[in-house]
Amino acid sequence: MKALGIIFANIYDSSLGELTNKRTIASLPYGGRYRQIDFILSSMSNSGIRHIGILTKYNYQSLMHHIGSGQEWNLEMEEGSLEYLTPFAMSHDGTYRGKLDALNCAIEFLENTNEEYVILSDSSVVCNIDLQKVLDQHVASGKEVTVVAVDGVANGMKQLDLAIRLDESGEVVDLAVDYCAGPEYLASMGIFVMKRELLIRVVKESVARSLYRLERDFMLRQFATKKLTVGVYLFAGVALFNESTLEYYKNNLALLNPEIRHGLFNAGGTIYTKVRDRVPTVYGENSEIDDCIVADGCELEGSAEHSLFFRQVKLKAGAKVSNSLIMNDCVVGENAELDCVILDKDVVVHPGARLVGTPENPVIIKRGEVV
Repeated sequence: MKALGIIFANIYDSSLGELTNKRTIASLPYGGRYRQIDFILSSMSNSGIRHIGILTKYNYQSLMHHIGSGQEWNLEMEEGSLEYLTPFAMSHDGTYRGKLDALNCAIEFLENTNEEYVILSDSSVVCNIDLQKVLDQHVASGKEVTVVAVDGVANGMKQLDLAIRLDESGEVVDLAVDYCAGPEYLASMGIFVMKRELLIRVVKESVARSLYRLERDFMLRQFATKKLTVGVYLFAGVALFNESTLEYYKNNLALLNPEIRHGLFNAGGTIYTKVRDRVPTVYGENSEIDDCIVADGCELEGSAEHSLFFRQVKLKAGAKVSNSLIMNDCVVGENAELDCVILDKDVVVHPGARLVGTPENPVIIKRGEVV
Protein backbone atom coordinates (compact mmCIF):
# COMPACT_ATOMS: atom_id res chain seq x y z
CA MET A 1 0.00 0.00 0.00
CA LYS A 2 1.37 3.35 -1.04
CA ALA A 3 0.84 6.52 0.96
CA LEU A 4 1.45 10.17 0.23
CA GLY A 5 2.81 12.32 3.05
CA ILE A 6 1.79 15.93 3.73
CA ILE A 7 3.45 17.99 6.48
CA PHE A 8 2.01 21.28 7.74
CA ALA A 9 4.91 23.59 8.55
CA ASN A 10 3.18 26.62 10.06
CA ILE A 11 0.71 25.25 12.60
CA TYR A 12 1.10 26.95 16.03
CA ASP A 13 3.51 29.60 14.72
CA SER A 14 1.60 32.31 16.56
CA SER A 15 1.78 30.50 19.91
CA LEU A 16 5.61 30.37 19.91
CA GLY A 17 6.01 34.16 19.88
CA GLU A 18 9.42 35.54 18.95
CA LEU A 19 10.83 32.06 18.34
CA THR A 20 8.75 31.76 15.16
CA ASN A 21 8.86 35.41 14.15
CA LYS A 22 11.24 34.69 11.26
CA ARG A 23 10.88 30.93 10.87
CA THR A 24 8.18 28.25 10.74
CA ILE A 25 7.59 25.98 13.71
CA ALA A 26 8.80 23.16 11.46
CA SER A 27 12.25 24.77 11.24
CA LEU A 28 12.49 25.63 14.95
CA PRO A 29 15.79 24.27 16.36
CA TYR A 30 15.36 21.44 18.83
CA GLY A 31 17.60 19.23 20.92
CA GLY A 32 20.95 20.78 20.11
CA ARG A 33 21.29 19.87 16.43
CA TYR A 34 17.84 19.11 15.01
CA ARG A 35 14.83 20.99 13.64
CA GLN A 36 11.33 19.98 14.62
CA ILE A 37 10.44 18.81 11.11
CA ASP A 38 13.32 16.30 11.25
CA PHE A 39 11.25 13.94 13.40
CA ILE A 40 8.14 13.56 11.24
CA LEU A 41 10.16 13.78 8.01
CA SER A 42 12.47 11.01 9.25
CA SER A 43 9.50 8.92 10.39
CA MET A 44 7.94 9.19 6.95
CA SER A 45 11.18 8.31 5.18
CA ASN A 46 11.86 5.38 7.53
CA SER A 47 8.32 4.11 6.88
CA GLY A 48 8.85 3.97 3.13
CA ILE A 49 6.93 7.14 2.28
CA ARG A 50 8.85 8.66 -0.60
CA HIS A 51 6.35 11.21 -1.94
CA ILE A 52 6.04 14.07 0.55
CA GLY A 53 4.65 17.58 0.24
CA ILE A 54 5.55 20.28 2.76
CA LEU A 55 2.82 22.91 3.06
CA THR A 56 3.95 26.33 4.24
CA LYS A 57 2.73 29.89 3.88
CA TYR A 58 5.52 32.27 4.97
CA ASN A 59 8.98 32.46 6.57
CA TYR A 60 9.90 29.24 4.79
CA GLN A 61 13.40 30.26 3.68
CA SER A 62 15.01 28.76 6.80
CA LEU A 63 13.05 25.55 6.30
CA MET A 64 14.09 25.19 2.67
CA HIS A 65 17.71 25.94 3.55
CA HIS A 66 17.65 23.23 6.22
CA ILE A 67 16.03 20.49 4.13
CA GLY A 68 17.71 21.40 0.86
CA SER A 69 17.36 18.59 -1.65
CA GLY A 70 16.24 16.11 1.02
CA GLN A 71 19.33 13.96 0.56
CA GLU A 72 19.90 13.48 4.29
CA TRP A 73 16.42 11.93 4.59
CA ASN A 74 16.93 9.68 1.55
CA LEU A 75 14.58 11.90 -0.45
CA GLU A 76 15.03 13.98 -3.56
CA MET A 77 13.51 17.39 -4.21
CA GLU A 78 11.61 16.79 -7.43
CA GLU A 79 8.15 15.99 -8.67
CA GLY A 80 7.11 12.60 -7.35
CA SER A 81 9.34 12.82 -4.30
CA LEU A 82 9.88 15.76 -1.92
CA GLU A 83 8.00 18.92 -2.89
CA TYR A 84 7.62 22.33 -1.26
CA LEU A 85 4.03 23.53 -1.59
CA THR A 86 4.61 27.20 -0.93
CA PRO A 87 3.19 29.63 -0.35
CA PHE A 88 -0.44 28.67 0.07
CA ALA A 89 -3.09 31.37 0.09
CA MET A 90 -4.61 33.01 3.12
CA SER A 91 -7.89 34.78 3.67
CA HIS A 92 -8.36 38.35 2.54
CA ASP A 93 -7.22 39.75 5.89
CA GLY A 94 -4.05 37.63 5.97
CA THR A 95 -5.12 35.18 8.67
CA TYR A 96 -4.61 31.43 8.53
CA ARG A 97 -7.95 29.74 8.13
CA GLY A 98 -7.08 26.09 8.61
CA LYS A 99 -5.68 22.89 7.14
CA LEU A 100 -8.48 22.43 4.61
CA ASP A 101 -7.77 25.92 3.30
CA ALA A 102 -4.09 25.04 2.95
CA LEU A 103 -4.87 21.76 1.23
CA ASN A 104 -7.23 23.49 -1.17
CA CYS A 105 -4.30 25.56 -2.43
CA ALA A 106 -2.39 22.32 -3.04
CA ILE A 107 -5.28 20.45 -4.63
CA GLU A 108 -3.36 19.83 -7.88
CA PHE A 109 -0.62 18.16 -5.84
CA LEU A 110 -3.21 15.80 -4.38
CA GLU A 111 -4.85 15.12 -7.73
CA ASN A 112 -1.69 14.54 -9.76
CA THR A 113 -0.45 11.48 -7.91
CA ASN A 114 -1.46 7.84 -7.67
CA GLU A 115 -1.01 6.94 -3.98
CA GLU A 116 -4.18 5.49 -2.49
CA TYR A 117 -3.71 6.91 1.01
CA VAL A 118 -2.59 10.18 2.55
CA ILE A 119 -0.85 10.69 5.89
CA LEU A 120 -1.26 14.26 7.17
CA SER A 121 0.93 15.56 9.97
CA ASP A 122 1.70 18.70 11.96
CA SER A 123 5.30 19.61 12.87
CA SER A 124 4.69 20.54 16.49
CA VAL A 125 4.74 17.07 18.08
CA VAL A 126 8.20 15.54 18.39
CA CYS A 127 8.13 11.73 18.16
CA ASN A 128 9.70 8.74 16.43
CA ILE A 129 6.85 6.71 14.95
CA ASP A 130 6.49 3.80 12.53
CA LEU A 131 3.87 5.16 10.14
CA GLN A 132 3.69 1.89 8.23
CA LYS A 133 2.12 0.31 11.32
CA VAL A 134 -0.36 3.20 11.47
CA LEU A 135 -1.26 2.69 7.81
CA ASP A 136 -1.62 -1.07 8.23
CA GLN A 137 -3.98 -0.64 11.19
CA HIS A 138 -5.99 1.96 9.29
CA VAL A 139 -6.52 -0.35 6.33
CA ALA A 140 -7.37 -3.33 8.54
CA SER A 141 -9.87 -1.32 10.59
CA GLY A 142 -12.00 -0.24 7.65
CA LYS A 143 -12.41 3.21 9.20
CA GLU A 144 -12.55 6.26 6.97
CA VAL A 145 -10.12 8.27 9.13
CA THR A 146 -7.51 7.12 11.63
CA VAL A 147 -6.14 9.55 14.20
CA VAL A 148 -2.81 8.94 15.93
CA ALA A 149 -3.32 9.74 19.59
CA VAL A 150 -1.49 9.46 22.88
CA ASP A 151 -2.59 8.94 26.47
CA GLY A 152 -1.39 10.99 29.45
CA VAL A 153 -1.43 14.43 27.80
CA ALA A 154 -5.01 15.46 28.49
CA ASN A 155 -5.06 16.89 32.02
CA GLY A 156 -7.97 19.33 32.11
CA MET A 157 -5.65 22.32 31.60
CA LYS A 158 -3.99 21.91 28.21
CA GLN A 159 -6.26 22.87 25.32
CA LEU A 160 -6.25 20.14 22.71
CA ASP A 161 -6.94 20.61 19.01
CA LEU A 162 -8.72 17.28 19.07
CA ALA A 163 -9.59 15.21 22.15
CA ILE A 164 -10.85 11.64 21.74
CA ARG A 165 -12.68 9.37 24.17
CA LEU A 166 -12.90 5.63 23.64
CA ASP A 167 -15.27 3.06 25.10
CA GLU A 168 -14.12 -0.19 26.69
CA SER A 169 -13.93 -1.90 23.31
CA GLY A 170 -11.67 0.81 21.88
CA GLU A 171 -14.31 2.46 19.71
CA VAL A 172 -14.48 6.26 19.49
CA VAL A 173 -17.51 7.59 21.38
CA ASP A 174 -16.68 11.30 21.62
CA LEU A 175 -14.65 13.94 19.81
CA ALA A 176 -14.01 17.43 21.16
CA VAL A 177 -12.19 20.33 19.50
CA ASP A 178 -10.24 23.12 21.25
CA TYR A 179 -11.13 21.52 24.57
CA CYS A 180 -9.26 21.23 27.87
CA ALA A 181 -10.16 17.57 28.18
CA GLY A 182 -9.72 15.49 31.30
CA PRO A 183 -7.51 12.40 31.62
CA GLU A 184 -10.24 10.10 30.32
CA TYR A 185 -9.51 11.52 26.85
CA LEU A 186 -6.70 10.84 24.42
CA ALA A 187 -4.85 13.71 22.75
CA SER A 188 -4.51 13.79 18.97
CA MET A 189 -0.90 14.07 17.81
CA GLY A 190 -1.96 15.88 14.65
CA ILE A 191 -1.36 12.81 12.46
CA PHE A 192 -4.26 11.55 10.31
CA VAL A 193 -4.65 8.79 7.72
CA MET A 194 -7.37 8.60 5.06
CA LYS A 195 -7.85 7.75 1.42
CA ARG A 196 -6.58 10.38 -1.00
CA GLU A 197 -9.85 10.49 -2.94
CA LEU A 198 -11.77 11.09 0.29
CA LEU A 199 -9.48 13.95 1.25
CA ILE A 200 -9.82 15.60 -2.17
CA ARG A 201 -13.61 15.41 -1.96
CA VAL A 202 -13.64 16.74 1.61
CA VAL A 203 -11.37 19.68 0.74
CA LYS A 204 -13.44 20.76 -2.26
CA GLU A 205 -16.83 20.40 -0.57
CA SER A 206 -15.71 22.07 2.67
CA VAL A 207 -13.98 25.09 1.15
CA ALA A 208 -16.96 25.66 -1.15
CA ARG A 209 -19.02 26.12 2.03
CA SER A 210 -16.44 28.31 3.85
CA LEU A 211 -15.38 25.45 6.11
CA TYR A 212 -11.61 25.44 6.59
CA ARG A 213 -10.67 23.46 9.71
CA LEU A 214 -9.99 19.75 9.37
CA GLU A 215 -10.77 18.79 12.95
CA ARG A 216 -13.77 21.04 13.62
CA ASP A 217 -15.40 21.55 10.24
CA PHE A 218 -14.89 18.06 8.86
CA MET A 219 -14.21 15.43 11.50
CA LEU A 220 -16.36 16.78 14.33
CA ARG A 221 -19.31 17.65 12.08
CA GLN A 222 -19.30 14.38 10.21
CA PHE A 223 -18.72 12.20 13.27
CA ALA A 224 -21.56 13.90 15.20
CA THR A 225 -24.01 13.10 12.41
CA LYS A 226 -22.69 9.54 12.03
CA LYS A 227 -21.45 10.22 8.50
CA LEU A 228 -17.81 9.45 9.31
CA THR A 229 -16.14 6.47 10.93
CA VAL A 230 -13.07 7.35 13.00
CA GLY A 231 -10.45 5.01 14.40
CA VAL A 232 -7.52 5.61 16.73
CA TYR A 233 -3.94 4.41 16.58
CA LEU A 234 -2.72 4.60 20.18
CA PHE A 235 0.93 5.60 20.18
CA ALA A 236 2.84 4.21 23.15
CA GLY A 237 6.16 5.99 22.63
CA VAL A 238 7.50 9.40 23.62
CA ALA A 239 5.46 12.29 22.20
CA LEU A 240 6.42 15.86 23.14
CA PHE A 241 3.94 18.61 22.27
CA ASN A 242 5.79 21.84 21.43
CA GLU A 243 2.72 24.03 20.95
CA SER A 244 3.76 26.91 23.20
CA THR A 245 6.96 28.63 24.27
CA LEU A 246 6.82 27.03 27.71
CA GLU A 247 6.29 23.54 26.27
CA TYR A 248 9.15 24.08 23.85
CA TYR A 249 11.45 25.14 26.70
CA LYS A 250 10.50 22.24 28.97
CA ASN A 251 10.59 19.64 26.20
CA ASN A 252 14.12 20.62 25.20
CA LEU A 253 15.29 20.23 28.78
CA ALA A 254 13.35 16.94 28.96
CA LEU A 255 16.02 15.45 26.67
CA LEU A 256 18.37 15.49 29.66
CA ASN A 257 16.25 12.62 30.99
CA PRO A 258 17.76 9.42 29.52
CA GLU A 259 14.35 7.75 29.23
CA ILE A 260 12.98 10.61 27.13
CA ARG A 261 16.13 10.84 25.04
CA HIS A 262 16.26 7.11 24.35
CA GLY A 263 12.51 7.04 23.67
CA LEU A 264 13.01 9.53 20.85
CA PHE A 265 16.27 8.40 19.32
CA ASN A 266 16.56 4.68 20.13
CA ALA A 267 12.94 3.55 19.93
CA GLY A 268 12.63 3.24 16.16
CA GLY A 269 14.20 4.49 12.98
CA THR A 270 17.07 6.95 12.76
CA ILE A 271 16.26 10.65 13.13
CA TYR A 272 18.05 12.46 10.31
CA THR A 273 19.05 16.10 10.08
CA LYS A 274 21.14 18.33 7.86
CA VAL A 275 24.79 17.33 8.01
CA ARG A 276 27.13 20.11 9.08
CA ASP A 277 30.81 19.32 9.41
CA ARG A 278 32.07 21.05 12.54
CA VAL A 279 35.14 20.61 14.71
CA PRO A 280 34.59 18.86 18.07
CA THR A 281 33.62 20.95 21.07
CA VAL A 282 36.52 22.36 23.08
CA TYR A 283 36.28 22.34 26.88
CA GLY A 284 38.46 24.86 28.67
CA GLU A 285 40.85 23.87 31.43
CA ASN A 286 38.60 25.40 34.10
CA SER A 287 35.22 24.64 32.55
CA GLU A 288 32.62 22.74 34.57
CA ILE A 289 29.83 21.22 32.47
CA ASP A 290 27.30 19.05 34.32
CA ASP A 291 24.07 17.42 33.07
CA CYS A 292 24.13 19.18 29.69
CA ILE A 293 23.65 18.31 26.04
CA VAL A 294 26.38 19.91 23.94
CA ALA A 295 26.48 19.99 20.14
CA ASP A 296 29.64 20.15 18.07
CA GLY A 297 31.75 23.23 17.42
CA CYS A 298 31.32 24.85 20.85
CA GLU A 299 34.01 26.53 22.93
CA LEU A 300 33.14 26.16 26.61
CA GLU A 301 35.37 27.86 29.15
CA GLY A 302 32.78 28.69 31.84
CA SER A 303 30.41 26.51 33.85
CA ALA A 304 26.98 25.12 33.02
CA GLU A 305 24.40 22.73 34.40
CA HIS A 306 21.09 21.31 33.18
CA SER A 307 21.24 23.13 29.85
CA LEU A 308 21.39 22.58 26.09
CA PHE A 309 24.10 24.08 23.89
CA PHE A 310 23.46 24.10 20.16
CA ARG A 311 26.25 24.30 17.59
CA GLN A 312 29.16 26.75 17.79
CA VAL A 313 28.30 28.38 21.11
CA LYS A 314 31.04 30.29 22.93
CA LEU A 315 30.86 30.29 26.72
CA LYS A 316 33.55 32.57 28.05
CA ALA A 317 35.57 32.11 31.25
CA GLY A 318 33.67 32.79 34.46
CA ALA A 319 30.26 32.67 32.79
CA LYS A 320 27.57 30.54 34.46
CA VAL A 321 24.61 28.99 32.65
CA SER A 322 21.84 26.87 34.18
CA ASN A 323 18.44 25.58 33.04
CA SER A 324 18.85 27.30 29.68
CA LEU A 325 18.74 26.78 25.92
CA ILE A 326 21.61 28.39 24.03
CA MET A 327 21.11 28.21 20.27
CA ASN A 328 23.63 28.26 17.44
CA ASP A 329 26.43 30.82 17.31
CA CYS A 330 25.61 32.56 20.58
CA VAL A 331 28.36 34.17 22.66
CA VAL A 332 28.05 34.38 26.45
CA GLY A 333 30.59 36.86 27.75
CA GLU A 334 32.95 36.58 30.71
CA ASN A 335 31.31 36.34 34.14
CA ALA A 336 27.79 36.56 32.71
CA GLU A 337 25.05 34.66 34.54
CA LEU A 338 22.09 32.98 32.83
CA ASP A 339 19.34 31.00 34.54
CA CYS A 340 16.12 29.84 32.85
CA VAL A 341 16.93 31.62 29.59
CA ILE A 342 16.36 30.91 25.89
CA LEU A 343 18.92 32.57 23.64
CA ASP A 344 17.90 32.42 19.99
CA LYS A 345 20.60 32.19 17.32
CA ASP A 346 23.44 34.72 17.09
CA VAL A 347 22.77 36.41 20.45
CA VAL A 348 25.69 38.12 22.21
CA VAL A 349 25.55 38.47 26.00
CA HIS A 350 27.86 41.17 27.33
CA PRO A 351 30.44 40.29 29.99
CA GLY A 352 28.95 40.52 33.48
CA ALA A 353 25.33 40.57 32.27
CA ARG A 354 22.75 38.78 34.43
CA LEU A 355 19.62 37.23 32.92
CA VAL A 356 17.34 35.31 35.28
CA GLY A 357 13.93 33.84 34.52
CA THR A 358 11.86 31.10 36.14
CA PRO A 359 10.99 27.55 35.03
CA GLU A 360 7.45 28.75 34.24
CA ASN A 361 8.52 32.02 32.61
CA PRO A 362 11.94 31.75 30.95
CA VAL A 363 13.63 34.87 29.61
CA ILE A 364 13.68 34.88 25.79
CA ILE A 365 16.26 36.88 23.86
CA LYS A 366 15.45 37.37 20.19
CA ARG A 367 17.72 36.24 17.40
CA GLY A 368 20.75 38.45 16.80
CA GLU A 369 20.24 40.72 19.81
CA VAL A 370 23.07 42.06 21.99
CA VAL A 371 22.29 42.25 25.71
